[in-house]
Amino acid sequence: MSNIQNSKKLHLRIVTPTKSVFEGDVDMVILHGLDGQLGVMPNHEPVTTILGLGAMRVYDNEIITYFAVFGGFAEINQKGVTILADVAEHPDEINKERAAAAKERAERRISERQADLDQARVKVALRKALVRLELSGLPTTTETAKK
Repeated sequence: MSNIQNSKKLHLRIVTPTKSVFEGDVDMVILHGLDGQLGVMPNHEPVTTILGLGAMRVYDNEIITYFAVFGGFAEINQKGVTILADVAEHPDEINKERAAAAKERAERRISERQADLDQARVKVALRKALVRLELSGLPTTTETAKK
């Protein structure tokens, strides 16, 4: 349970429609919104934002943990951040071969420019595959924030 009195930490919850991905107290979160990245630290002003497709970084005690987050929204207040994501994955959950195949498939579909394909949807699929591949190349759990 979060210690609400501890203003040096931020309580973070990441949930999807099917699971709880993460819950704990952290130092800072950088999330990917529709208009770019947003950094959140303890005592942040309240805001709700729509999430884009990208890598979220969670900083805690000089450790960075990454999550692939695809859509949803973030509710931010002075006590913490709740991420209600359409999809959220830790790098350990990403199948690199499947992501590489999805990337190749999307790139092929974009280059073929078939009239019956929804190009915006194909570009979203490509972005998701690229984020997954980026994160699957990282250390599987965390890396030092001082690097």
